[in-house]
Amino acid sequence: MPYFFGIGLHVIVAICFAVHAVRSRQGLYWLFILFAFPMLGSVVYLFAIYLPSLRQSRGARAATQAITQFVDPNRAVREARAQFDRAPTVQHRMRLGEALLAAGNASEALEHYQAAANGPFANDPALLLGLGRAQFAMGNYTATDATLASLFAANPQARNQGEPALLYARTLAALGAPGTRAAFEQALTCANDVAPRCLFADWLAAQPDPADRERADTLYAEIVQDAKHWPRHAREHNREWLQRAQSGLATASTRR
Repeated sequence: MPYFFGIGLHVIVAICFAVHAVRSRQGLYWLFILFAFPMLGSVVYLFAIYLPSLRQSRGARAATQAITQFVDPNRAVREARAQFDRAPTVQHRMRLGEALLAAGNASEALEHYQAAANGPFANDPALLLGLGRAQFAMGNYTATDATLASLFAANPQARNQGEPALLYARTLAALGAPGTRAAFEQALTCANDVAPRCLFADWLAAQPDPADRERADTLYAEIVQDAKHWPRHAREHNREWLQRAQSGLATASTRR
């Protein structure tokens, strides 16, 4: 009886790995290996394909980053600073600026981005985007607008990229400038997460036109509804925006 149970268990494990092999577009020879060699094929697939794919998944990377941030929150800044001290190149300065921004130290990040922008890489799109992000974090929206203008002039395609498009919309909103609505609409067309929808809804909810507030409620409701179908990593990635959408809907219900 245990012998037959072992055979059944092998088949179940092999089928699970076979499904993974097909979905992840592994070579068809893996199907032969899985079913031609009892247990051995599954063990080989486990260590050769399945476990490495888990480490490379978005959810695993997010979990690893979260754990690292909790255990050693200053690690990224420390490593970037050490690398910059050893070789103070523009690339290393930019990496340090990015780490400082992520750690909430926008003031020092801005210093590094400004220093990098004074050299031959002044029109580098990644540098200009980082500089704009640091300026926005410091509340200097006029400077952010000027930096984004330089970015779009140097790289017109940036207007159709999620992060710079959203940063531009948020900058115009902070300035109360004309074109904010169009900028948010543009950000929605190239978004890869729900942040533009939520931030646009926040802006619409603050407008005096009832039609704008109704659309804000619709956007909030879409986020909450979509969240019911998100995988775990998507819920973690968009947790802030989901909470803001739920809060927005709660506020809207009190207005009625």
